[in-house]
Amino acid sequence: MVLDALQKIKAEDDSTLSYRRSCREGICGSCSMNIDGTNTVACLKPIDPDMRRATMITPLPHMFVIKDLVVDLTNFYNQYRSIEPCLKTHNHPRMDGNTGRAPRIGRSWTGCMSAYFARFLGPGPLIHAYRWISDSRDEYADERLRVMTDDMRKLYKCRTIKNCTRTCPKSLDPAVAIYKMKARHLLSSPV
Repeated sequence: MVLDALQKIKAEDDSTLSYRRSCREGICGSCSMNIDGTNTVACLKPIDPDMRRATMITPLPHMFVIKDLVVDLTNFYNQYRSIEPCLKTHNHPRMDGNTGRAPRIGRSWTGCMSAYFARFLGPGPLIHAYRWISDSRDEYADERLRVMTDDMRKLYKCRTIKNCTRTCPKSLDPAVAIYKMKARHLLSSPV
């Protein structure tokens, strides 16, 4: 895998090479980067056996580069935190401190051109928002949806190009989740 090659380069050739890695199973998305023009995770991307052709590895596009292949994910995590990613009931309207497990970060979010607009949440946070909106145990689903549609750019900036679905490391379909939230919002809106 490409991640193995990066680790070999770091261990044997250039100890200053910087990149993120964690699970090595395509679950966390830490090793997300652009490999040969496609946003992917390096731990699941096989090395091209044709050694005549160089593999082009670059940081995720449209993001501030901290060093080498490490990009600044501050905007992504702020957007994720804004959806209050935890089960909310009337007895426990907020779970301060623990906002749930952080989502996979890389491919689906960076595959979305609209995600770079400051107010658009992007496919990662939106699929997590859909998780709570569609959960029958969550008693704040309508409030969550209202917050996401008060500023139309949070939800309605999605143009359903489906780059997020095509590049999702776990074969999820953020585009369908976004579509379902839009439909629920439109059906609940007064005429």
